[in-house]
Amino acid sequence: MDVLAALGRVVLGFAAATGRLGLFTGHALSHVFRPPYFLGQVAQQMVSIGYFSLPVVGLTALFTGMALALQIFEGSSRFNAEGTVAFVVAIGMTRELAPVLGGLMVAGRVGAAMAAEIGTMRVTDQIDALMTLSTNPFKYLITPRLVAGVTMVPFLVAVGDAIGIFGGYTISVQLLDFNSSTYIRNTFDILENIDIIAGLVKAAVFGFIVTLMGCYHGYHSQGGAQGVGAATTNAVVSASILILTSNLVVTQLFFSR
Repeated sequence: MDVLAALGRVVLGFAAATGRLGLFTGHALSHVFRPPYFLGQVAQQMVSIGYFSLPVVGLTALFTGMALALQIFEGSSRFNAEGTVAFVVAIGMTRELAPVLGGLMVAGRVGAAMAAEIGTMRVTDQIDALMTLSTNPFKYLITPRLVAGVTMVPFLVAVGDAIGIFGGYTISVQLLDFNSSTYIRNTFDILENIDIIAGLVKAAVFGFIVTLMGCYHGYHSQGGAQGVGAATTNAVVSASILILTSNLVVTQLFFSR
């Protein structure tokens, strides 16, 4: 019976956490299209998420594209199929690697920062102070971050697509002796609109997940500095797991036969 009781506590705790997250998500989304709109906060978050994340996402995409080109060349050379390097790099970057790795990088940088910022505001009673000033904390803190995440992460992934493909091109032409014009032509021949659109849809989903997890764990943090640290860790871990899970779901929706 002790084993069943422990299992029951885990199941009930998971159900309660899922319910709290669902209510928080619904409450946050309900404020997206209702005034007042804090456009200054939205713009500030767009700059923080988009512009300041460009270096880490760009470098990740660049070296991923380079490494992917080397790996594909090494594997395809065993079957005399070296010409597939451009195909695999283009599809791999646009469909999977740029969205997933970009989302994980943004989760590590932005999700942690959001959880720490909002968590600090919670434990120092600044959120309660906003309510006493007749300012809805969801409108002022949560909604601008969700809007910025959904709009700016696809922008980061689009840039990552271009940089990653360029990294594969650079390695292939400069190190592997590929013909430049042939590589570029093969890249454009193989890419279809669905490849790019699927990656951008994934990026929007990942952006929503990252900002939602950062805001949720920060908003419900408690226990002083230790609670803020736990909220930061939980935000990054939960966002990373949900990114990998939702990646499979979105991929199944777009490319299942």
